Amino acid sequence: MSCFQSTLQLFKTRYWPLIKSLQTALLLVTGLTGYMSARCPVTHLGTILGLTGSLFLAISGSTVLNMWVDRDIDAKMPRTQKRPIPAGLISSQEALRLGLSLAILGVGWALFLDRLYGLVVLAGLFFDVVVYSLWLKRRTCWSILWGGISGAMPVLAGRVLGTGAIDWVGLVLGAAVLFWIPTHILTFSLRYRDDYKTAGVPTFPATYGEKVTRRVVAFSSMLVALAMAGAAYGLGTSWGYLRLLAILTVGLLLLAVGGLVRPSERVNFRLFKYASLYMLGSMVLVVL
Repeated sequence: MSCFQSTLQLFKTRYWPLIKSLQTALLLVTGLTGYMSARCPVTHLGTILGLTGSLFLAISGSTVLNMWVDRDIDAKMPRTQKRPIPAGLISSQEALRLGLSLAILGVGWALFLDRLYGLVVLAGLFFDVVVYSLWLKRRTCWSILWGGISGAMPVLAGRVLGTGAIDWVGLVLGAAVLFWIPTHILTFSLRYRDDYKTAGVPTFPATYGEKVTRRVVAFSSMLVALAMAGAAYGLGTSWGYLRLLAILTVGLLLLAVGGLVRPSERVNFRLFKYASLYMLGSMVLVVL
Protein backbone atom coordinates (compact mmCIF):
# COMPACT_ATOMS: atom_id res chain seq x y z
CA MET A 1 0.00 0.00 0.00
CA SER A 2 1.39 3.41 -1.01
CA CYS A 3 1.95 6.26 1.43
CA PHE A 4 -1.01 8.11 -0.07
CA GLN A 5 -3.29 5.10 0.29
CA SER A 6 -2.18 4.60 3.89
CA THR A 7 -2.88 8.24 4.70
CA LEU A 8 -6.28 8.10 3.01
CA GLN A 9 -7.20 4.94 4.92
CA LEU A 10 -6.10 6.56 8.17
CA PHE A 11 -8.26 9.60 7.42
CA LYS A 12 -11.29 7.44 6.56
CA THR A 13 -11.08 5.34 9.72
CA ARG A 14 -9.99 7.92 12.31
CA TYR A 15 -11.11 11.38 11.28
CA TRP A 16 -13.92 11.23 8.73
CA PRO A 17 -16.35 9.41 11.09
CA LEU A 18 -15.88 12.20 13.64
CA ILE A 19 -17.87 14.69 11.55
CA LYS A 20 -20.88 12.41 10.88
CA SER A 21 -20.68 13.10 7.16
CA LEU A 22 -24.34 12.43 6.29
CA GLN A 23 -25.63 14.68 9.06
CA THR A 24 -23.10 17.39 8.18
CA ALA A 25 -24.02 17.15 4.49
CA LEU A 26 -27.74 17.54 5.25
CA LEU A 27 -27.15 20.62 7.40
CA LEU A 28 -24.85 22.03 4.72
CA VAL A 29 -27.60 21.55 2.13
CA THR A 30 -30.01 23.53 4.34
CA GLY A 31 -27.45 26.35 4.57
CA LEU A 32 -27.00 26.46 0.81
CA THR A 33 -30.78 26.38 0.43
CA GLY A 34 -31.14 29.38 2.71
CA TYR A 35 -28.67 31.35 0.62
CA MET A 36 -30.06 30.32 -2.76
CA SER A 37 -33.61 31.08 -1.64
CA ALA A 38 -32.47 34.72 -1.65
CA ARG A 39 -29.80 34.67 -4.38
CA CYS A 40 -30.82 32.33 -7.15
CA PRO A 41 -29.37 32.06 -9.72
CA VAL A 42 -26.03 32.28 -7.94
CA THR A 43 -23.78 34.84 -9.58
CA HIS A 44 -21.07 35.29 -6.95
CA LEU A 45 -19.07 32.05 -6.99
CA GLY A 46 -16.67 33.29 -4.32
CA THR A 47 -19.53 33.88 -1.87
CA ILE A 48 -21.09 30.46 -2.40
CA LEU A 49 -17.69 28.80 -1.97
CA GLY A 50 -17.11 30.82 1.19
CA LEU A 51 -20.52 29.83 2.52
CA THR A 52 -19.87 26.17 1.75
CA GLY A 53 -16.40 26.16 3.29
CA SER A 54 -17.24 28.13 6.43
CA LEU A 55 -20.40 26.14 7.16
CA PHE A 56 -18.68 22.82 6.53
CA LEU A 57 -15.86 23.70 8.94
CA ALA A 58 -18.18 25.11 11.61
CA ILE A 59 -20.63 22.18 11.46
CA SER A 60 -17.80 19.64 11.38
CA GLY A 61 -16.07 21.34 14.32
CA SER A 62 -19.30 21.35 16.30
CA THR A 63 -19.85 17.66 15.58
CA VAL A 64 -16.31 16.69 16.58
CA LEU A 65 -16.67 18.66 19.82
CA ASN A 66 -19.93 16.83 20.52
CA MET A 67 -18.10 13.55 19.96
CA TRP A 68 -15.49 14.70 22.47
CA VAL A 69 -18.14 15.65 25.05
CA ASP A 70 -20.03 12.37 24.59
CA ARG A 71 -16.99 10.07 24.55
CA ASP A 72 -17.94 8.44 27.88
CA ILE A 73 -21.56 7.96 26.76
CA ASP A 74 -20.48 6.51 23.41
CA ALA A 75 -18.27 3.98 25.19
CA LYS A 76 -21.32 2.56 27.00
CA MET A 77 -23.63 2.13 24.01
CA PRO A 78 -23.16 -0.77 21.57
CA ARG A 79 -24.30 1.47 18.70
CA THR A 80 -21.49 3.98 19.27
CA GLN A 81 -18.67 1.97 20.83
CA LYS A 82 -16.83 1.74 17.51
CA ARG A 83 -16.63 5.50 17.04
CA PRO A 84 -13.01 6.72 16.83
CA ILE A 85 -12.67 8.11 20.37
CA PRO A 86 -14.22 5.26 22.44
CA ALA A 87 -12.55 2.73 20.12
CA GLY A 88 -9.16 4.25 20.91
CA LEU A 89 -8.42 5.18 17.29
CA ILE A 90 -7.90 8.80 18.30
CA SER A 91 -7.20 10.33 21.71
CA SER A 92 -9.67 12.68 23.37
CA GLN A 93 -7.04 15.44 23.40
CA GLU A 94 -6.51 15.11 19.65
CA ALA A 95 -10.26 15.15 19.03
CA LEU A 96 -10.62 18.28 21.17
CA ARG A 97 -7.84 20.06 19.28
CA LEU A 98 -9.34 19.05 15.95
CA GLY A 99 -12.85 20.15 16.93
CA LEU A 100 -11.68 23.51 18.24
CA SER A 101 -9.52 24.11 15.17
CA LEU A 102 -12.34 23.36 12.73
CA ALA A 103 -14.85 25.43 14.72
CA ILE A 104 -12.55 28.45 15.03
CA LEU A 105 -11.65 28.34 11.34
CA GLY A 106 -15.30 27.99 10.31
CA VAL A 107 -16.63 30.77 12.53
CA GLY A 108 -13.68 33.03 11.69
CA TRP A 109 -14.25 32.54 7.96
CA ALA A 110 -17.97 33.21 8.44
CA LEU A 111 -17.31 36.46 10.31
CA PHE A 112 -14.92 37.51 7.57
CA LEU A 113 -17.62 36.99 4.94
CA ASP A 114 -20.31 38.89 6.84
CA ARG A 115 -20.63 39.85 10.50
CA LEU A 116 -24.32 38.95 10.93
CA TYR A 117 -23.86 35.69 9.05
CA GLY A 118 -20.89 34.85 11.26
CA LEU A 119 -22.84 35.61 14.43
CA VAL A 120 -25.64 33.25 13.37
CA VAL A 121 -23.07 30.50 12.67
CA LEU A 122 -21.48 31.17 16.06
CA ALA A 123 -24.90 30.96 17.72
CA GLY A 124 -25.48 27.55 16.14
CA LEU A 125 -22.14 26.32 17.46
CA PHE A 126 -22.87 27.69 20.94
CA PHE A 127 -26.35 26.15 21.18
CA ASP A 128 -25.09 22.79 19.92
CA VAL A 129 -21.94 22.33 21.97
CA VAL A 130 -22.50 24.42 25.11
CA VAL A 131 -26.26 24.47 25.68
CA TYR A 132 -27.24 21.10 24.20
CA SER A 133 -24.25 18.81 24.76
CA LEU A 134 -22.47 20.23 27.79
CA TRP A 135 -25.42 21.56 29.77
CA LEU A 136 -28.73 19.85 29.01
CA LYS A 137 -28.26 16.52 27.21
CA ARG A 138 -27.60 14.54 30.41
CA ARG A 139 -30.16 16.47 32.46
CA THR A 140 -33.41 16.56 30.50
CA CYS A 141 -35.04 15.02 27.45
CA TRP A 142 -36.12 18.54 26.45
CA SER A 143 -32.55 19.19 25.40
CA ILE A 144 -33.62 18.20 21.87
CA LEU A 145 -35.35 21.58 21.50
CA TRP A 146 -32.03 23.36 21.95
CA GLY A 147 -30.38 20.87 19.66
CA GLY A 148 -33.12 21.73 17.19
CA ILE A 149 -32.33 25.44 17.48
CA SER A 150 -28.70 24.73 16.61
CA GLY A 151 -29.84 22.60 13.68
CA ALA A 152 -31.94 25.49 12.40
CA MET A 153 -29.00 27.90 12.32
CA PRO A 154 -27.37 26.80 9.01
CA VAL A 155 -30.46 27.53 6.90
CA LEU A 156 -31.00 30.82 8.73
CA ALA A 157 -27.32 31.71 8.29
CA GLY A 158 -27.50 31.03 4.56
CA ARG A 159 -30.59 33.19 4.24
CA VAL A 160 -28.88 35.97 6.22
CA LEU A 161 -25.86 35.88 3.92
CA GLY A 162 -28.15 36.14 0.92
CA THR A 163 -30.38 38.95 2.18
CA GLY A 164 -28.11 40.77 4.62
CA ALA A 165 -30.76 40.59 7.35
CA ILE A 166 -32.87 38.21 9.42
CA ASP A 167 -36.29 38.07 7.75
CA TRP A 168 -39.44 36.11 8.43
CA VAL A 169 -38.83 33.66 5.59
CA GLY A 170 -35.45 32.72 7.07
CA LEU A 171 -37.05 32.27 10.49
CA VAL A 172 -39.77 30.03 9.03
CA LEU A 173 -37.20 27.94 7.18
CA GLY A 174 -35.32 27.62 10.46
CA ALA A 175 -38.56 26.64 12.21
CA ALA A 176 -39.07 23.86 9.65
CA VAL A 177 -35.70 22.38 10.61
CA LEU A 178 -36.40 22.97 14.32
CA PHE A 179 -39.69 21.04 14.13
CA TRP A 180 -38.08 18.35 11.99
CA ILE A 181 -35.47 17.61 14.66
CA PRO A 182 -37.95 15.90 17.08
CA THR A 183 -39.24 13.70 14.26
CA HIS A 184 -35.67 12.67 13.49
CA ILE A 185 -34.34 12.31 17.04
CA LEU A 186 -37.42 10.86 18.77
CA THR A 187 -37.82 8.06 16.22
CA PHE A 188 -34.13 7.36 16.78
CA SER A 189 -34.55 7.30 20.57
CA LEU A 190 -37.46 4.86 20.20
CA ARG A 191 -35.30 2.52 18.15
CA TYR A 192 -32.31 2.69 20.52
CA ARG A 193 -34.11 3.23 23.82
CA ASP A 194 -32.05 0.53 25.57
CA ASP A 195 -28.76 2.11 24.49
CA TYR A 196 -29.75 5.49 25.91
CA LYS A 197 -30.97 3.85 29.12
CA THR A 198 -27.62 2.08 29.51
CA ALA A 199 -25.76 5.36 29.05
CA GLY A 200 -28.05 7.24 31.43
CA VAL A 201 -29.23 9.75 28.84
CA PRO A 202 -32.82 10.98 29.48
CA THR A 203 -35.12 10.50 26.48
CA PHE A 204 -38.78 11.15 25.75
CA PRO A 205 -39.68 7.41 25.64
CA ALA A 206 -38.08 6.84 29.05
CA THR A 207 -39.57 10.00 30.59
CA TYR A 208 -43.07 10.14 29.10
CA GLY A 209 -43.58 6.73 27.51
CA GLU A 210 -43.75 5.56 23.92
CA LYS A 211 -47.34 6.66 23.30
CA VAL A 212 -46.66 10.29 24.22
CA THR A 213 -43.42 10.21 22.21
CA ARG A 214 -45.26 9.05 19.10
CA ARG A 215 -47.83 11.81 19.59
CA VAL A 216 -45.04 14.37 19.78
CA VAL A 217 -43.52 12.94 16.58
CA ALA A 218 -46.87 13.22 14.78
CA PHE A 219 -47.43 16.77 16.06
CA SER A 220 -43.91 17.91 15.14
CA SER A 221 -44.35 16.44 11.65
CA MET A 222 -47.48 18.55 11.20
CA LEU A 223 -45.56 21.64 12.32
CA VAL A 224 -42.81 20.83 9.81
CA ALA A 225 -45.42 20.67 7.05
CA LEU A 226 -46.92 24.03 8.08
CA ALA A 227 -43.51 25.69 8.31
CA MET A 228 -42.40 24.43 4.89
CA ALA A 229 -45.71 25.55 3.39
CA GLY A 230 -45.25 29.00 4.94
CA ALA A 231 -41.70 29.27 3.59
CA ALA A 232 -42.83 28.15 0.14
CA TYR A 233 -45.55 30.81 0.18
CA GLY A 234 -43.09 33.49 1.27
CA LEU A 235 -40.73 32.56 -1.56
CA GLY A 236 -43.52 32.61 -4.15
CA THR A 237 -43.06 28.96 -5.04
CA SER A 238 -44.94 27.92 -8.17
CA TRP A 239 -47.92 25.58 -8.03
CA GLY A 240 -46.02 22.73 -9.67
CA TYR A 241 -43.35 22.68 -6.97
CA LEU A 242 -45.98 23.14 -4.26
CA ARG A 243 -47.66 19.94 -5.45
CA LEU A 244 -44.38 18.04 -5.22
CA LEU A 245 -43.83 19.46 -1.73
CA ALA A 246 -47.38 18.39 -0.81
CA ILE A 247 -46.66 14.83 -1.96
CA LEU A 248 -43.52 14.69 0.18
CA THR A 249 -45.46 16.09 3.14
CA VAL A 250 -48.31 13.59 2.81
CA GLY A 251 -45.75 10.76 2.98
CA LEU A 252 -44.28 12.21 6.17
CA LEU A 253 -47.66 12.69 7.81
CA LEU A 254 -48.88 9.21 6.85
CA LEU A 255 -45.83 7.59 8.42
CA ALA A 256 -46.10 9.76 11.54
CA VAL A 257 -49.82 9.00 12.01
CA GLY A 258 -49.23 5.35 11.12
CA GLY A 259 -46.64 5.12 13.88
CA LEU A 260 -49.19 6.55 16.28
CA VAL A 261 -52.14 4.36 15.25
CA ARG A 262 -50.22 1.12 14.66
CA PRO A 263 -46.87 1.47 16.38
CA SER A 264 -44.12 -0.88 15.25
CA GLU A 265 -40.36 -0.89 14.89
CA ARG A 266 -40.74 -1.20 11.13
CA VAL A 267 -42.91 1.92 10.77
CA ASN A 268 -40.72 3.82 13.23
CA PHE A 269 -37.56 3.00 11.26
CA ARG A 270 -39.22 3.98 7.98
CA LEU A 271 -40.23 7.31 9.47
CA PHE A 272 -36.69 7.88 10.74
CA LYS A 273 -35.27 7.28 7.27
CA TYR A 274 -38.00 9.16 5.43
CA ALA A 275 -37.67 12.23 7.68
CA SER A 276 -34.14 12.87 6.40
CA LEU A 277 -35.20 12.32 2.79
CA TYR A 278 -38.14 14.66 3.34
CA MET A 279 -35.93 17.46 4.63
CA LEU A 280 -33.45 16.99 1.79
CA GLY A 281 -36.19 16.85 -0.83
CA SER A 282 -38.00 19.88 0.59
CA MET A 283 -34.83 21.97 0.58
CA VAL A 284 -34.07 20.98 -3.01
CA LEU A 285 -37.61 21.99 -4.04
CA VAL A 286 -37.17 25.36 -2.32
CA VAL A 287 -34.02 25.97 -4.37
CA LEU A 288 -35.61 24.83 -7.63
